[in-house]
This record gives sequence, C-alpha cells and structure tokens, in this order.
Amino acid sequence: MLVGECPLWHAGEQTLYWVDIGGFTVHALHPASGAHREWRMASEPAALAIHAGGGLVVATRAGFVHLDTNSGIVADIAPAPYDTATTRFNDGRVDAAGRFWVGTIYEPRDQQAAQMFCLEKDVVSLKWSGGMMNSNGLGFTPDGQAMYHADTASHRIDRYRFDVASGEARARETFQLFSADKKAIDYGGRPDGAAVDSEGAYWCAMFEGARLLRFAASGELLREVRLPVKCPTMIAFGGEDLRTLYVTSASHGRPEAERASYPLNGCVLSMKVDVAGREEYAYQP
Repeated sequence: MLVGECPLWHAGEQTLYWVDIGGFTVHALHPASGAHREWRMASEPAALAIHAGGGLVVATRAGFVHLDTNSGIVADIAPAPYDTATTRFNDGRVDAAGRFWVGTIYEPRDQQAAQMFCLEKDVVSLKWSGGMMNSNGLGFTPDGQAMYHADTASHRIDRYRFDVASGEARARETFQLFSADKKAIDYGGRPDGAAVDSEGAYWCAMFEGARLLRFAASGELLREVRLPVKCPTMIAFGGEDLRTLYVTSASHGRPEAERASYPLNGCVLSMKVDVAGREEYAYQP
C-alpha cells in the first residue's frame, strides 16, 4: 500500500474501511471472517464517512461521491470546491449533527493555502481558509463542545470551541506544538490523523515518528505507543468492544534505508487498548 489513510470502523457491519490514496483504492476488511474487498476510484480517495442511507461517502480529489459497497456503484454528490491541480481533500470526520468535515492539502506547499470544508445535506460550504498547508487530525470531544484539528506541516494541533447546533468552530487555541527540527536527535515526527476515545483523550499518529501519542484534554501526555512503522497516518477504534486500535501507514516516497528498517511501512496494524473508542457518526444527507 502506498499511502494508507482514514481507517473507519463501521460498527453495524463490524468492518474496517480505509483508503490507499496513491493507489486510488478504498479497502474493506471484515476481521471476523478475513474477507477483504476493494474498489478502484477515478481520483484519489482521502477521507471516508459512513452514509446513513448505506454505503460510504468518499472525499476524493474530484469531489464528494457516494460508494455503494454492495453494488460498487459510485455516484457524484458534490464537485471539488477548489483547484484540483494544486489541492485535494485530505483528513475528515463526521460531527454529531451528521455533517462531514474535510480539510484539504495544498500540494505545492509554498504557502498556507489549505482550507476546511463541510458537506451538509449534500451541499459544500467553506468553513475557514489558510493558516495551514496540510489539514489533518480532526476529532470531536464526547460532549461535542470541542473540535481538534492539526496542521501537519506546522507540527501543530489546535482546539476549537464547537457548537453542534450551528456547526461553527471558534476561539482557536494551540493544544500541542511539536519541534519541526528533523535533524534533532529527539525529533518525534509530526501530527497526522487522530481519534478521540471514550474518555475524551486525543490519540494522534506521529508521521515519521514511529509512534502514537495519547493526550488528556488538559494537554498532558498520557501514553506513548512505539510502532514498527515509521510513518503512521491515522487511527481508528474498532472491534465489538471498540478496544482494537487500527493504524494505517505510508510507504510511498520513503527512503530505501527506512523501508529496510521498517518493512511494515504501508501496512495496517492492530493492537488492543484498555480504553474503548466511540462509534463514528453517520453522514446525514
């Protein structure tokens, strides 16, 4: 797998979905049976959401589409609201009201031109623009009153006050800021995808850091999990008790020496954890 991303546990199906962005593919695994399925997409898939009417919503470079996971039929929902030559959708998550939030990555990476969009009732709206190059790490607290968001390029995780009724995120504050010095001996990677568990702790995959970090809402580091992949990309809680942690990872473009040291780069990992996650909300069309 080139760039494994956006693991999504569908509790009703007891199935793990994820994407390979560079491979233009959406994957599904039913762990109990070992059954694996995949669907080739016309443009790079990035973020996934459970669709309340069945199947998945897929945020691709070309826009939002509905994937019928029974028939394999892909139907357009809304076109991309940006220049697809320089930008694509990246990380996303559904809020408690059924809106699908998805940020973008600005691929030239010469300015902070990424944006945050929201798909609500099949209409796309712009929530904010700029201040980031690579939108990542979306997560909502169990009470729905706060949103987490990371800009991987800035090595920063922010927290917003969130209003579920209006869908507005306000009063941004820095939650975590990591060193950007890649030559430092203690360089620990940069924040990528994330998830919030049932206790309200924020789990973050540290790309190039070969680790996961779990933070309390106060910002205190509660746990570090070392991984056998250099570039974990995102995490999801799954299993019947939501205590299986799934981790996607990337292999594309990584140095040969790194691939030799981390042969599992590009694989999907799983591990048991003590604290359960939460079921993902479904997108409401």
